[in-house]
Amino acid sequence: MPRCLPLLSAISIILIAITSIHLWQPEYGLGNAHLHLTAKKPKAQNTQHNKSYSDDFLCPANDGEPTLKCGTDCYRSNVFTCPNDKLIQPACSNGSCVQTPGQKMNSTTLHISSPPYENYFYSDCNVAAQVVVTSPLPDSDLEVIGPRLIVAWPAGNSGACIFFKPENALNGSLAIKLINSTVGSPLAPIYVARDGYPSVGVKGVLYFNTPAVLSLSILGSIRAVRDFTEGPSLLHPMLQEAIHVKKFGTNGAAISRLWLDNVTTTTLTFTPGHSGNIKFHGQKAILEEGEYLFSAHYNYPQLRQLSLDDVLKDKSLIEQHQLETKALSFLSYSEKVLAGAWRFLTYFGRDDMISTLVLLPVLTENVVEAVIGSVLERINRTDGSACHEETIGDYATYMNLREGAGSTAYRCDYSMVDTDYFVPILMHSHFGEFGAGRERLEALLSTPAGTVDPNNKDLTWGDLFIILARKIMNNTAPFAAPGGQTRTNLIHLKEGHETGVWRDSVYGIGGGRIPFDVNVALVPAALRAIASLAREFNTSVLGEYARDWAVLADQYAQVWENTTLEFFKIVLSAADARERLESFVNTSTFYNGPPHSGLIDSDVSYYALALEGNNDVDKVTVMHTDACCRIFFLNGTNQARLTDYLNATALSILRPFPAGLMTPVGLVVANPAISENEIVKQNFTNSAYHGAVVWSWQLVAMVRGLEKQLGRCSLVDPHQRPDFCSDAVVYNNVRNAYNTLWDVLEANKDFLSDEVWSWVYKDGKFIQTPLGSMQAPPGVEGIAESDIIQLWSLMILAMKRNEQLRYQQ
Repeated sequence: MPRCLPLLSAISIILIAITSIHLWQPEYGLGNAHLHLTAKKPKAQNTQHNKSYSDDFLCPANDGEPTLKCGTDCYRSNVFTCPNDKLIQPACSNGSCVQTPGQKMNSTTLHISSPPYENYFYSDCNVAAQVVVTSPLPDSDLEVIGPRLIVAWPAGNSGACIFFKPENALNGSLAIKLINSTVGSPLAPIYVARDGYPSVGVKGVLYFNTPAVLSLSILGSIRAVRDFTEGPSLLHPMLQEAIHVKKFGTNGAAISRLWLDNVTTTTLTFTPGHSGNIKFHGQKAILEEGEYLFSAHYNYPQLRQLSLDDVLKDKSLIEQHQLETKALSFLSYSEKVLAGAWRFLTYFGRDDMISTLVLLPVLTENVVEAVIGSVLERINRTDGSACHEETIGDYATYMNLREGAGSTAYRCDYSMVDTDYFVPILMHSHFGEFGAGRERLEALLSTPAGTVDPNNKDLTWGDLFIILARKIMNNTAPFAAPGGQTRTNLIHLKEGHETGVWRDSVYGIGGGRIPFDVNVALVPAALRAIASLAREFNTSVLGEYARDWAVLADQYAQVWENTTLEFFKIVLSAADARERLESFVNTSTFYNGPPHSGLIDSDVSYYALALEGNNDVDKVTVMHTDACCRIFFLNGTNQARLTDYLNATALSILRPFPAGLMTPVGLVVANPAISENEIVKQNFTNSAYHGAVVWSWQLVAMVRGLEKQLGRCSLVDPHQRPDFCSDAVVYNNVRNAYNTLWDVLEANKDFLSDEVWSWVYKDGKFIQTPLGSMQAPPGVEGIAESDIIQLWSLMILAMKRNEQLRYQQ
């Protein structure tokens, strides 16, 4: 339930206690115990929003860890709590913690290096957090990469971002790193019991190689951090004005911000070790060269993280894929599954469902149904739209206040057009194809709605699914009607929105209004799923609509499957294709390798990324990987069209960039090389978020789709086998594409958990490069970094190379 803002907003500095409390001052080195300053329990005041601490007294550090006072005892805050001056085991935020005195916290840690980014994860029964330390490399573009510390928490999609710059030295000379110490290896938890929610977080030791100025702080919401790092350096005065930088203890610095809810406070502190020192020039804190204990914590209700045993059916994967399975656990919670870290630490409907569709063979039923339930819960009852991204925590309060509402109530983005169609596809895959069955389906659909969206309180999840399915049927009916197969009746982006599919950056589909993937793949696949659900489960899922839709949805699907591809098809003569490849290499600003034009010995057939693009472009003539959606989500029934489509897709994989999509670091998701439009070429470079870059989920979905289609050639009934299976040329192309793609997956296994990566072409080689380290393409302000772990990039956990499909001898 949303927490309403207190009326007495003039009562400020709710938690100066947290910013002034001297809890985090251990000595990092070896040696005897050191005295450690702590604070007494705050004296009662007239209101919970007006507290102060006084009468400091001493408690010793124990093995480098600070201890606190509890009555006549001193204790570690990560082992015990002290309500009412009584020492007890901690009351964990999720109720799952079992701890005995002296026992170390049962925690999970993970370190993933992707220079210039070092990523650290820590989670236990009280808190989950990610810490990102960014430090420029000798060859880093200093206009893009600068010294920075990010702490991100899944609960509330919360975080803090601190930027540093060298005090007197040249830009690029400052380097920071997180080091192992007696505090943690390298992170340790923070747990402070207090009125309301405990203050939880992480701490560790940072090293600065030269004096550093704390130049900018953004505290509260990851969305606010993204607004700055990915936009035109956008800061929100309402949020920034509440940030306070002040002295902390005798020689430390504290950065804190009271959220707009007037309850939650985010606090970061820096305390010098034996080799550091902090000085202030006005509001600027300067950290001299040396080591500093940093702590980051906040008091906000936490999510209940799921263990790997809760998430995975196949426990052998935990040992075989330790990095990927730990990453999956970090993103999995009983309330919802998160899209990625650090930038998308919250619900994203499309991302969650695509990931689950691939991971179905290895996920527990409970997790799959948590994903489905989280989507159903957030359906807009008014028009049936599925929520793309939720806005929660401090950013939700900010958005509500801008509209005049003093509330912390969550908000949802319903702008996407693709998310709706994944819902029936996933539901049928789980309950039908994977056999979860009627009983589980009926239990899920009978769940009362309204726990997240109060507007849905009088409905069930089943009611909301019918509203969504009715929307799909209504929106697809005009195109399926006799004579209705026109461009006007295809699915368009919503009015007033420039994005609407997974390629949701400025130039993601070249400004197109009619996306390829939705129209040729997701619509017919969703209609097939609705028809199958109606037949298999009858009124259990679709109520009074079941009988009609069992037939009608299939009829609609057939029309969409049979006729949509032709709207997007492009056929280019071999001569024109070779000429355009040569021209591209001669003029490209990001690729100077061979054009591979000699590989083009026949007409090139492919499909436009979208229709009705920028600058009056009729078709966005970019070769792309969205072909995977058609072969993964839909089994084609028109044999001639299926054969032609699979062959074109296979050839785009087999041909190296720029003649095709393949590079040694993976398939690029967009290749503009043979486009006739110069603006299109400029919008899809190797630094564009959805340009000539590599997305892990598209690699996996493509190889999974190829395997699915090749698997149809082994059906027992020869009449059910597609015609391409008997076409030696096409079959071998598809099989070779499958193996070529697997070779690349195996060669790039170290990057597959990343969201997206790019490359530079240097000395005749493709060199994998973090996208966030590159300049944005012309016309784009800010650069989107890649998440080091992304839910749909963990789909490789469900993948295994089919040895029977290896290259034919």
